[in-house]
Amino acid sequence: MTKEHDRFIPVHDQEPLFETRKRTGGVIAFRVFAASVFGCICWIWFYRATETDENQTGLVRFVRLVMFILEIWFGLYWLIVQSLRWNPVWRFTFADRLSRRYGDDLPKLDAFVCTADPVIEPPLMVVNTVLSVMALDYPPEKLAVYLSDDGGSQLTFYALAEAAEFAKTWVPFCKKYDVEPRSPAAYLSSKAKGLVSAAAEEVADLYREMAERIETATKLRRVPEEARLKYGEGLSQWDSEATQRNHGTILQILVDGRKESSVSIPTLVYLSREKRPEHHHHFKAGAMNALLRVSSKITSGRFILNLDCDMYVNNSKSAREALCILLDEKEIAFVQFPQCFENLTKNDLYGSMMRVIAHVEFNGLDGKGGPFYIGTGCFHRRDVICGKKYGDDDEEESEEVQDILEPEMIKGLVSCTYEENSQWGKEMGVKYGCPVEDIITGLSIQCRGWKSAYLTPKKEAFLGVAPTNLHQMLVPQRRWSEGNFQIQLSEYSPVWFGQGKIGLGLIVGYCCYGLWAPSSVPLLVYSVLTSLCLFKGIPLFPKVSSWWFIPFGYVTVAANAYSLAEFLWCGGTIRGWWNEQRMWLYRRTSSFLFGFMDTILKKFGVSESAFAITAKVAEEEAAERYEKEVMELGVESPMFLILGTLGMLNLFCFAAAIMRLLVMTCRETGGDVPTMGLQFGITGVLVALNLPLYQGMLLRKDKGKMPLSVTVKSVVSAWSACTCIAFL
Repeated sequence: MTKEHDRFIPVHDQEPLFETRKRTGGVIAFRVFAASVFGCICWIWFYRATETDENQTGLVRFVRLVMFILEIWFGLYWLIVQSLRWNPVWRFTFADRLSRRYGDDLPKLDAFVCTADPVIEPPLMVVNTVLSVMALDYPPEKLAVYLSDDGGSQLTFYALAEAAEFAKTWVPFCKKYDVEPRSPAAYLSSKAKGLVSAAAEEVADLYREMAERIETATKLRRVPEEARLKYGEGLSQWDSEATQRNHGTILQILVDGRKESSVSIPTLVYLSREKRPEHHHHFKAGAMNALLRVSSKITSGRFILNLDCDMYVNNSKSAREALCILLDEKEIAFVQFPQCFENLTKNDLYGSMMRVIAHVEFNGLDGKGGPFYIGTGCFHRRDVICGKKYGDDDEEESEEVQDILEPEMIKGLVSCTYEENSQWGKEMGVKYGCPVEDIITGLSIQCRGWKSAYLTPKKEAFLGVAPTNLHQMLVPQRRWSEGNFQIQLSEYSPVWFGQGKIGLGLIVGYCCYGLWAPSSVPLLVYSVLTSLCLFKGIPLFPKVSSWWFIPFGYVTVAANAYSLAEFLWCGGTIRGWWNEQRMWLYRRTSSFLFGFMDTILKKFGVSESAFAITAKVAEEEAAERYEKEVMELGVESPMFLILGTLGMLNLFCFAAAIMRLLVMTCRETGGDVPTMGLQFGITGVLVALNLPLYQGMLLRKDKGKMPLSVTVKSVVSAWSACTCIAFL
């Protein structure tokens, strides 16, 4: 190992930079609770296996057999999910000890920010993220920020060039006055009632002027002529025929800390890799690998932070907190922070935060060998993400770049043909061929002997933009479920790829999310059968007065009560928990279902995976509805057609059953509330969860209502299904 790195070796006779804690009492109580629930699940299985009724028709026997099979799936999948709660750990860092041990003599850090479309991801939002990273509490001469613009947009370059000028004021201001958060837009928004100093007013005025210039250029969709003169060196790299998908490499070092003896702000680099229609560019994974190669020739930071373009730095100490783990524990390959959002409504209308996953399940994964890499808010070791195995004796890559290379000498590293016949995207860098390139990359790192760590500081490290309409929420969920299921069926499935390389607990953890997509089918069938059999008057569960009802009732009540308590413990609200249940229902019956079908079709070569970018901005009226927690449904989508059809089916079946109770006798109907109580309960809950959907389909008049075509198709489909069942 080089002398350059000797100072970064953990000194074990000094105070540790972090500690790992467990909550033993709570875990023991949970295990007792989980055992009681699973005991009742086994009781339910026994009931299904032994129930007999000579008067049952063949159709009823078939339906109950299907219910038995589905309940076996639900029980086993519940067991898999609960395993994530079996041994959770929490990490606590001591940044003050890091400062005492190293001072400002910290390793180099390269930060990667990725964007791809100036319309969906506005340049002003992107540069706010970049500015927040540049203002990290980190020695500026050791920090470099790289922006990958896969859209090849002159507007994004212009915005970054303007931000580079503003950074000369913003970064020193942040460090002098200990500003939080370090995104200018977020900081000024938090000071809406007034700034407390003349210096802050001056910075605010400079930012507003810069923001106005950027937004004006964005609206006009062209760079001002005076800016073309000012930033001509960079803008001249675009030729007249350049398009988003067909252009040469554009590389510009806007702030070059390598050439200055006294550095006040970090190095800042713009990169738009070469794109040609005839070459696959591998989406975000390709952009990340391009950044890895380019940065290795400019600053070559030992550690790498990667962020989505909408995820700004909310906690300026986040880099130091990550280094507390990475510098003190040599087997940790990456430190993952939770994905948090700044624009959540009080009750998290679309369940974007996924609180239980962020605050419970990922801590459980950390206790089994480490959390997944989720593609943003993550600090990596450069040599590990580039393919190094744990335990290799090779010298770590030197941080010192011997020669200062000019951009023209580096551009060849990101040409369309550079990766041909190489290991990039396979054994080196971020992996290709999967919609969730981050998950499969993290898995491969862990299978090379490395571990990961999950860090949840009191002050959120990074804040992003949550979806502001239902479609925006469902689209990435479709991609995630599809990608995780693809991994499950591929050569990289943790079930066989991870055998002997990672622990059984972590394998099961990956399976929990890998089975998101196929879990959609059992839930869809179960909910439809329950509603249709209620409509037809066919009981599927024991009578309420029967002893056999006890396990069904206990599992239903206990599991949901625990879910609510867990959600509240994670900082949520009761209404937020109800919203989350609705969103899980919608994900499983639409996003996950399409993810399942896409994966199966891809296996048969019928379709190819796609990478959809979700919009980060909303129209003014839609934003107002979001703030009022009114669901936005105004998009024609096949996923909405499924949700609408299922919602109307539940409503028709429940209404028909209620009418039957009111106007007919028990003998005529073949069942009553004591006989079909649980079916009434399940279908009633489904109807209650869908109330916002019914409002959007039938009552609302605003632009956020469900499109009329989707409503009509949903009603006709649901009515047709009920009509067919009525004549069986």
